[in-house]
Amino acid sequence: MFIMETNEDMPGKARFASPLRHWWIWLTAVCVLAVGCYVYFAKAPARAAKQGPNVRTMPVVTAAARKGDIRIYLNGLGSVTPLNTITVKSRVDGQLMKVPFREGQIVKAGDLLAEIDPRPFEVQLTQAEGQMAHDQALLQNAVLDLKRYRVLSEQDSIPKQQLDTQEALVRQYEGNIKLDQGQIDNAKLQLIYSRITAPVGGRIGLRAVDPGNIVHATDTNGLAVITQLQPITIIFSIPEDNLSEVLHKLKAGQRLPVEAFNREQNQKIAAGYLLTVDNQIDPTTGTVRLKAMFPNKENELFPNQFVNALLLLDTKHGTTIVPQAAIQRSPKGAFVYVVTADQTAAVRPVSVGPSEGDDISIDKGLSPGEMVVVEGADRLREGSKVELQGQAKETSRNAK
Repeated sequence: MFIMETNEDMPGKARFASPLRHWWIWLTAVCVLAVGCYVYFAKAPARAAKQGPNVRTMPVVTAAARKGDIRIYLNGLGSVTPLNTITVKSRVDGQLMKVPFREGQIVKAGDLLAEIDPRPFEVQLTQAEGQMAHDQALLQNAVLDLKRYRVLSEQDSIPKQQLDTQEALVRQYEGNIKLDQGQIDNAKLQLIYSRITAPVGGRIGLRAVDPGNIVHATDTNGLAVITQLQPITIIFSIPEDNLSEVLHKLKAGQRLPVEAFNREQNQKIAAGYLLTVDNQIDPTTGTVRLKAMFPNKENELFPNQFVNALLLLDTKHGTTIVPQAAIQRSPKGAFVYVVTADQTAAVRPVSVGPSEGDDISIDKGLSPGEMVVVEGADRLREGSKVELQGQAKETSRNAK
């Protein structure tokens, strides 16, 4: 900086002052500039955070809240349990002659499964029939003698004791006839037992005994196992807190639907209805077992298969429904981001209700038709400017 000065000794002439003469002015200016830059850059992040949502536009995906019905399910892990599981055993001793069934075959009640050598029982039947014929002949002769003794007794030709003895003999032969009849019936029953038939219909398992072996009625392992498949049941558990409502609906005569899903709950396997409730609560788990019946016409369910059972407890009609992805959580409760007409995001506290699949019901705080953010909500704040990238597809179990 140059400074013009006048001097009495040099009238009319100007002279230049030295720049170093006012160095403190330079130092003060530099310090003020440094402090100003520091303050400006130090407050820049806070200023950016405060003004960011209003400056930057956030891309989001939205969905419209709609009015509809939502079903209330009780979910429980269950196991497929047949109504009947029968171990086929022999009721007589003998040699196994043939086994006409195929392993894994679907059999009907009364189908022949195995045949035991019937010849020993046929011999027993012949012997019993011969003994009966012998005793019948004795009885006929005793009856004729009894008739004669009665005539003679009326004529006082024989003593009364002889007549009584003959009557007792007739009764003895009649008893022998009944005994013989029992022997004949037993031999016929053994012949029936020598043909082993299916007591119920179902799928027969692997053969445990091959033809030619000697089987006994006291054998621990049977010939095979039959499992009834149609109908079939699923036993599953629900929390004890829901038991009273289930019992109330059963007492009212309502038939509660039950659906069976795979383990991932993304594929429906079969549909049935609730059959009954167990008579006690498991104190270790706080759950109660339920049994559901399924027709299983296409053999969708297999014994001991693990499934997810969904019991339809009730249907909530005319409620506001949004995708579950729209629900945000905070210490103050649930809320959603609603897109207003000026393309800004507004925080809206809501009261959520039951959910079904990807949908959830809103009891309070939202009206049908309002647009809620389902993707990109993690970057939003109250009043954030948004840019709509699209509208989410409505997915719900009702639409399937």
